Amino acid sequence: MPEAAIIVVLLLVLGAEFVNGFTDAPNAIATVVSTRVLRPYTAILMASVLNVAGALSGTAVAMTIGKGIVKPEAIDMQTIAAAMVGIIFWSTLAWRYGLPTSESHALVAGLAGAGLATSGTSVLLWDGWLKVLIGIGFSTPLGFLGGLLMMRCIYWLFRRAPRHRAGQVFGRLQVLSSAFMAFGHGSNDAQKFMGVFALTFVLGGTFQHFHIPTWIILLCAGTMGVGTACGGWRIMRTMGMGITKLKPVHGFAAETASGLVIMLASTFGIPLSTTHTINTAIMGVGATRRLSAVRWGVGAEIVSAWILTFPVCGLIAWLIAKVLKLFL
Repeated sequence: MPEAAIIVVLLLVLGAEFVNGFTDAPNAIATVVSTRVLRPYTAILMASVLNVAGALSGTAVAMTIGKGIVKPEAIDMQTIAAAMVGIIFWSTLAWRYGLPTSESHALVAGLAGAGLATSGTSVLLWDGWLKVLIGIGFSTPLGFLGGLLMMRCIYWLFRRAPRHRAGQVFGRLQVLSSAFMAFGHGSNDAQKFMGVFALTFVLGGTFQHFHIPTWIILLCAGTMGVGTACGGWRIMRTMGMGITKLKPVHGFAAETASGLVIMLASTFGIPLSTTHTINTAIMGVGATRRLSAVRWGVGAEIVSAWILTFPVCGLIAWLIAKVLKLFL
């Protein structure tokens, strides 16, 4: 495999990780910025550092993505390239309209679409897809119920506390919950592109077996942090202010609930959508006040983007892989 081809594919993987930074990483800090507990650049710095720390906490999710979605021996470099182009195109388009998309779903859909174009249905590994389906099935209800129950518990525990005192307490606690969410995001989302990056070296013959060295973890997590700093504002505005009005106590409840769900998924190597989890947690928190407190129209737009992610990314990757097979 020519070195130039490997470099091009690796750059595409980093490009997709960069896009992941400004479309997905804002999940970790949107609420703490919208409640004005932290300034945007302080929140971004914190999220970048803790994303790296979370990425260093394990490689279970990276292994699922790198070895469990498509058969490594049945794909090639063009497959990876096609999948990354599909992710970059769709995620950038959604970001343009301020819609948070799931890079988890974009990634597995892109790999599947390009893999099907390369080797047919036999390329798919159903054990890995079972984990993906578990993540899809549980992220939305667990996020919503987690946010709702966490908020209910807080209301009960602080029912007799003066409102201004509770506000001060949760203003401090939200820094911790946001840090926890950022760490959880790194433990799950940052790992996904690490797995593809390492897989590229395996396909190119540089690595004899699939493994994730520390320098890949640092490079991918750092690239995502730079992406967050460069373009996360649109998504933060939609999540932090578009879904429901948030105060520090609401931000704390949503971040803590979603962080717990994400960390649980990371432990079992389940590639969970952090976008789905934190957005539905915010909806659950808002619903504890009253159903009308949630802007369901904005929620419907977000859900529409989620639903379209699988077919759009899969189809784009499939088409690009077919074109590449004709000319390469």
